[in-house]
Amino acid sequence: MKQVYVGGYGPGIFTLGGGLTRVASPSFLAAHPTLPVLYAAGELQRGWLTAFQAGGSLSLLDERPSEGDSPCHVAVDPTGSVLAAANYGDGTAVIYRLDSRGAFEGDPIVLRHKGSGPNKDRQEGPHAHQAVFHDGILHVSDLGTDEIRRYRYDGTVLEPIPIHPGTGPRHFGFIGSRLYVAGELNGTVTLIDGERRTVAPASREEGENYPSHLQIEGDLVYVANRGPNTISVLRAADLSPVAEVSSGGHWPRHFAIDGTTMYVAGQQSDVITVFELKDGVPQPSGQAYEVERPACVLIM
Repeated sequence: MKQVYVGGYGPGIFTLGGGLTRVASPSFLAAHPTLPVLYAAGELQRGWLTAFQAGGSLSLLDERPSEGDSPCHVAVDPTGSVLAAANYGDGTAVIYRLDSRGAFEGDPIVLRHKGSGPNKDRQEGPHAHQAVFHDGILHVSDLGTDEIRRYRYDGTVLEPIPIHPGTGPRHFGFIGSRLYVAGELNGTVTLIDGERRTVAPASREEGENYPSHLQIEGDLVYVANRGPNTISVLRAADLSPVAEVSSGGHWPRHFAIDGTTMYVAGQQSDVITVFELKDGVPQPSGQAYEVERPACVLIM
């Protein structure tokens, strides 16, 4: 039976319908692809990465520093041999090898970065936001420098993918070679397909929008919109709008999809709202969970 875990800025990691595992500021969670191991990014000035043995309750397996300030994302490659984390505070990314138990192994590879962007309040320096493994390459979105940084697993630096200045790339995803990027600072979604670039508003609502999580399911792109407090559904082919619905809470920071069920984390309303997907469009299920300051939902 699958478990739904919620990380955030409350007292620890919540298991929906279950208990609480106390750990400091676990703002993002990730699962090992083959082992019952959960990883948490401890978003502190001196950041930490914690591995837990999962199976209903969580038990500590291992812990290492994130080698940077305020880690906000952690991911494991599809082989389960490499973990990466993005430190928002100083833009540092880090790579760890994992052993056969899913514990950290050896010394980390620390990936520091320099640069800035046109938004003087938010882009004074690098701000790594998400780590994504794709086609054997580690991709790291940098909100501060408007690019998707690229590395080999040994830390070799590859040519980055530039994003339009002032976009503030946050979360992103791939369909084959096509790249989809949520722009936190300009409220857009960018589709990069070779030399072709398509930019569309993440929300059709009026007012300021700070898109957070982006996820691709089939031929649809889902985006959480902070400000209008909605979930947008776009066609992956051309970013044309399919639907936009209320997120069921305030400041939807993240969501997770399990088949036809969607869980949305309303960070500023202390709620996880559950939706059913009907033809890909989220419909309220009437089910919700009270969780203090949720920031990430993980189903495993």
